[in-house]
Amino acid sequence: MNKSRHKGLALILLAVSQLILALDYTIVFVAMPSIGADLGFSANHLQWVVSAYSLVFGGFLLIGGRLSDLMGRRRMFIIAMALFGAGSLLGGLADSQMVLIAARGLQGLGGALLSPSTLSLIMSNFDEGAERNRAMGIWASMGGVGLSLGLLLGGVLTSYLGWEFTFFVNVPIALITLILAPFVLAENKAAAGPKRYDALGTISVTAGMILIVYYLIQSPVEGWLSLGTLPFGLLSALLLVLFVVIEQRTKEPLIPFRLFRNRNLTGAALIAVLFSASFGSLYYFLTLYTQEVLHYSAIQSGVSFLPLTISAFLGGRLINKMLSMAGVAGTVTIGMILGGIGFLVLTQLSENGSAWGIIPGTVIVGLGQALVFTTMFIAGSTGIDPKEQGVASAIISTGQQIGSAVGLAAIMAIISANLGSGLKLEALESSDLNHAIHMSFFAASVMTLLGVAVTFITLKRKKQPSKMEKKEMASH
Repeated sequence: MNKSRHKGLALILLAVSQLILALDYTIVFVAMPSIGADLGFSANHLQWVVSAYSLVFGGFLLIGGRLSDLMGRRRMFIIAMALFGAGSLLGGLADSQMVLIAARGLQGLGGALLSPSTLSLIMSNFDEGAERNRAMGIWASMGGVGLSLGLLLGGVLTSYLGWEFTFFVNVPIALITLILAPFVLAENKAAAGPKRYDALGTISVTAGMILIVYYLIQSPVEGWLSLGTLPFGLLSALLLVLFVVIEQRTKEPLIPFRLFRNRNLTGAALIAVLFSASFGSLYYFLTLYTQEVLHYSAIQSGVSFLPLTISAFLGGRLINKMLSMAGVAGTVTIGMILGGIGFLVLTQLSENGSAWGIIPGTVIVGLGQALVFTTMFIAGSTGIDPKEQGVASAIISTGQQIGSAVGLAAIMAIISANLGSGLKLEALESSDLNHAIHMSFFAASVMTLLGVAVTFITLKRKKQPSKMEKKEMASH
């Protein structure tokens, strides 16, 4: 009874942690104009309120996963949540541009350590089978809900309390989590003996990831071959090649490359790239549509995302049923197809439209988002040694971060080539901006088709579970 109650509290704690990580990615989108006006950000510098978080989060994910495996998942969870809460408090108190950007970086560091430890704790706190699948379904669905809920909550908080509360909202959650975690989360047993850290591998991959994310963020603004971006791209490639060489020669690699022999993990990482490149771009472009084309206020823009939030939540409730009916590969495929259909519906948005026109497309996308986001993590954890769940989940999350940066950069390049304009999107006329947004949704739809292809190529293990199920049924 007591153990069962603790498992319930543990699941709530881990699900809420995943919720605020996803929520924090989008909650500042709606608040950006207010932040820019209050702190005097220029149009070019304002993007760093988002980019500072993405840069540090993406750069430190892999070391976060490895530290989780070596030092203990609960310990890393507590350290990470403390950093995330401190960054949130500093962000809310920020009175200058540099302080806010530093706070976003600290949040990103906390998030990079928190994400892999949270998924690993699902593995060590819930028994393999139906119990773990249910826990993972709830945990991952909170990520899908958080992405859309962030825009709604960001609009409400910015309109009624001020942009500072898009940061302050995390602080009480972090405090409650820090108080409960030592009591309700079971620590995994770290391997005995000396713990060796791959220092050279850690430095090379962390620096390489930070530089490549920076290159992908800045290139659409400054140019892909400009002197302000190209050296960073080349240096990042050199560092990542160096990382591969180091990992092949060290006894205790940061990422054991044998993990990629697991087709489920490799497939999940590739699906994560395409998921973020397609579904992840929705929030940016739909916010542009509501605020720059329809000229909605922050609260109106936030409320327009409510149907997306509800459909993502309902999609999460369908996961276990979908897995039993269609398997992992089938569920991801259905989710990608739904996303593609939803994006095509959104290409019909009118510059003279209303929030009602957004609902059909976002509801379909929300359902697909929940199915893909949840199932790719379930796929990526299949067949992985419990001692390496942290680094495995970090690989999938790194795929998400790279996909988000690559997807937005690719879509921006397509729009720029089509419109023949170097202007920022916000500076376009409503008709041109609406056309650009249509192109972004069409590009996202194409990416979901690539996701279907990757799913069929990599996640081809549906037959094995069915045989096992038949044997179990025969034994009964």
